[in-house]
Amino acid sequence: MPIDDGNSINADLIAVLVAVSADRPRVMTVQAGDALPSGPFEAGHRSLQSGLRAWVERQTGHPLGYIEQLYTFADKDRTGEDAHRVISISYLGLTREDRKGSVETGWRDWYDYFPWEDHRAGLPSFFEERIAVPLRRWAESAETSTLRGERFQRVNIAFGLQGFGWNEELVLQRYELLYEAGLVPAAAQAGAGNNAILVPGKPMLADHRRILATGIARLRAKIKYRPVVFELLPPTFTLLQLQRSVEALAGRLVHKQNFRRLIEQQELVEETGAITADTIGRPAKLFRFRHAVLAERVVAGTKLPLSRA
Repeated sequence: MPIDDGNSINADLIAVLVAVSADRPRVMTVQAGDALPSGPFEAGHRSLQSGLRAWVERQTGHPLGYIEQLYTFADKDRTGEDAHRVISISYLGLTREDRKGSVETGWRDWYDYFPWEDHRAGLPSFFEERIAVPLRRWAESAETSTLRGERFQRVNIAFGLQGFGWNEELVLQRYELLYEAGLVPAAAQAGAGNNAILVPGKPMLADHRRILATGIARLRAKIKYRPVVFELLPPTFTLLQLQRSVEALAGRLVHKQNFRRLIEQQELVEETGAITADTIGRPAKLFRFRHAVLAERVVAGTKLPLSRA
């Protein structure tokens, strides 16, 4: 989408397409997992959304269902390229995983990119050595005491250190701190990092990892006040499947009894009258999302908070 002032400016459409499968949060990727589905907004596209749908279906063969605009990225140095300015308009999409895909195109566990975000089994074993210690060194290296104090405060709040609790929604803030401290490959590519220690996690092209972090943060916040998790589930499911899906997205465990009490109190699901036939042990009841809740609570909203284990 060029303009006439002598500068080249392009607009890209990027999709963070999410599914949950086998208790793992998945994201659709291309280029062997190095990038998110994307493509330029072209004159022939009827709208931004229609352009995005066309690119995603062309690159992945997967149709888009529910989508919402996520964020527009326009920082001058965000791609590390000086030839032209790229504005990226990102969208968050929710779907159910299919089995299509290849080495180049397919679903990837989003914790492959952000392993420090998965706390379902407790604090990751690498956290202290590979994240906490390098971040403390970075904070201590600040030129003034004021800046040191500010850095330590940001690190403690974002990563739940020094008495601060872990906030699962601060995904982007954590990634931005790691970038600023030079602990991710993208910082070195942009000339912002010179640290020999890099945190675990698969890198991505340009700033697609940052865009993915934004999508994860949005979804983690959204599942607490809108029943969007049901977009990721099959038409019928067990309450354990529902719980495991919420835990997979949040990266935290929930208290089983409290979680089920919340679901019951808010009348989010209804029994189908059927039971699972492929489980070991006692068969479980199958439920479905009660769609009437959308009309009943369009103003008040539907709460699906994370109850701590």
